[in-house]
Amino acid sequence: MKLKNINLGLGLMALLALSSCADDKFSEYRTDMTKNLKEYQYLNNYEPLKKYVEDMKASGKCNPDFKLGIALAAPDFNKQELVYCLAGSNFEEMTAGNAMKYASCVKNDGTFDFNTVKDFVTNAQDAGLTIYGHTLAWHSQQNKKYLSKLIADKEIQVDPSQKVDKVDAYTDFSKMNSFPFYVMGYTPEIKDGILISKYPGKWYQYFVVDNYPVDVDAKREYKVTAMIKASEDGQIDVQTGNWGATTYQKMSVSTQWKEQSVTFSGLTTEKAFVVFQPGDFAGDISCKWVKVTHSEAPVMEIETEVHKETYTDGDFPFYVMGCTPPVINGAIHFVPTGDWSQFFVMPGGDNELDEGDYVVYLDLTSDKDASGVDLTMQNGWGGTAQAITAKVPVAAGRHSVKIEMPKVEGGNYDIILKPQTADATLDVHSVRVCKITKSNSIPLTDEEKKSRLIDAMGKWIDGMMEATNGYVTSWDVVNEALSGEDKDKDGKYDLQHAATASADDKKNCFYWQDYLGDLDYVRLAVADARKSFAAHNGDPEKLKLFINDYNLESDWDDNGKLRSLIKWIHDWEADGVTKIDGIASQMHISCYADPVKQESVKKHIVKMLELMKESKKLCKISELDMGYVDAAGKEVTYDQMTEEQHKEMRDLYTFVLQKYFEIIPIDKQYGITQWCATDSPKNSGWRPGLATGLWDLNYLRKHTYAGFAVGLGAPKYWENLAE
Repeated sequence: MKLKNINLGLGLMALLALSSCADDKFSEYRTDMTKNLKEYQYLNNYEPLKKYVEDMKASGKCNPDFKLGIALAAPDFNKQELVYCLAGSNFEEMTAGNAMKYASCVKNDGTFDFNTVKDFVTNAQDAGLTIYGHTLAWHSQQNKKYLSKLIADKEIQVDPSQKVDKVDAYTDFSKMNSFPFYVMGYTPEIKDGILISKYPGKWYQYFVVDNYPVDVDAKREYKVTAMIKASEDGQIDVQTGNWGATTYQKMSVSTQWKEQSVTFSGLTTEKAFVVFQPGDFAGDISCKWVKVTHSEAPVMEIETEVHKETYTDGDFPFYVMGCTPPVINGAIHFVPTGDWSQFFVMPGGDNELDEGDYVVYLDLTSDKDASGVDLTMQNGWGGTAQAITAKVPVAAGRHSVKIEMPKVEGGNYDIILKPQTADATLDVHSVRVCKITKSNSIPLTDEEKKSRLIDAMGKWIDGMMEATNGYVTSWDVVNEALSGEDKDKDGKYDLQHAATASADDKKNCFYWQDYLGDLDYVRLAVADARKSFAAHNGDPEKLKLFINDYNLESDWDDNGKLRSLIKWIHDWEADGVTKIDGIASQMHISCYADPVKQESVKKHIVKMLELMKESKKLCKISELDMGYVDAAGKEVTYDQMTEEQHKEMRDLYTFVLQKYFEIIPIDKQYGITQWCATDSPKNSGWRPGLATGLWDLNYLRKHTYAGFAVGLGAPKYWENLAE
């Protein structure tokens, strides 16, 4: 290991031991004196953090099962170098930052890769460290591509003989004057709209199609067809795929112009090229065009009901236009008077339509055959209002009449029946409006989508439990389920959903709860976790499942999110089966220069702990870190921090930890995890440039290390510094 490339700045003792750390298990971390500052010297008096936890457990001041944790990158820990030593020296438990999340383990085809997780578990066992599982169910960091494909519209099943070819790529050389593709040592010529290649005296190849799309998940068969001839009969290789993932087929060529085709299956790249490889074929090859196709069901018209109007007995229910037929036996009953007549059958307020093609179905009874009856769909009134009118065929008896309404521009459309002067008595039982879409697929039902996702979640959780083999006994079973507002006014914050998410979140996230439901989303995750944990060598009595969320300590809503979460837990557990063991509070907090704001922050941290106590659930601080906000309300980066600001953060760490042990009953104390070991690099995706760590970026202890240690019962050594 090249220490100079790591640039640690550790104490001498740590540096000497580091190269053999994997063998010696852990080295003790102390601060070197490169700064030679008197106010930092006290930091070397502190023991590794977990020593203070051991002392608290020995004296009965905290839960024997309490875990002091650190978040880290599992691949870094698996190297058994610096991060391995840091974790083992100071902490009892680890949380993998990303390695145990869905997107890290689930491939685009839905298969799993748990190799990093398995190594993480093995190395944790060897090091004597436990693991906190993060996370089983979440809307973020999902393989959205796979999950969306899982519930995508399904292709209409037709007889294979009825399928049609869809063109994925077409290269027409008649429209070209020069070779358009990447050159691989040989460049064919284009003459009179024909691609011509001549044997150069050695093996050769060239592109004929580039960058056509492949639906890998659909496992389609792709056909490459060329209008081609050669100076003599023979065969050439045709290659398709992409670099590192190609496949070959033989294409026949003859001295006559012919359409020649080869088919390929099992393509594994989303973009592909086609390469002709005459190889050692000694003749000339001419080609007019090349196309890539696949077969699929033909496009069909699909009707989807968007609105339906039925009627209640009584007076005419809508805006009156001179004709007011009553509703009798659930139908608008029209009796002709001899005058020109029209009346609403569906008002625009009930019929908001998007742009597109529609059909209207009238459930109609007539006492005789009749003509001269029209139906109009009209978007408002005035010169610019769109009005579409069609004839209504009326026959004696009860029947459903279909009226086409094409090219609707969009808006709120009144539907008006115009018997005009027809002499038939009409009863309108209902009106249905259906949108016409042209597709070769149909949407899955809500029930089908839910079923597929229940299966996917179950397989994911089972796979993770198999990979961890009963060793990981505590989990974020559901992460960040709650939003920050109560739109339905039921007294608790709503769950997060795509409908209320930001544009970026909609694009990047997959909201399981949209399909599984607010209650079943959590209940299913809990049930799957308990079932699979037991099935894979886990002791059910040891399994602890937490709901993890952020802003539970928030002062701007008086801990409203935590209050809501406690209500949600009550709802989830109301089935008498679901059991949630604990609440995990992330606590990504800030230390404020503004004393009023700082006092409010501390007050609501205390309130959070008191509410967690009242819940009678296990309490975990799962992702503790801290930044600093100056008097102007601006976050201060680590390179701009003053010593006094560092010390203020030190004191806040002490406050948080001391209040945790003071307020949370011993039997409910599950653990505290520091989210950032070091300050956050300025190019980080998490709190970039902030002084988030207990160590700086050179792995030197900071004042915050001392504050954290004091919160665990260590002395305030800084009070003994010589003036």
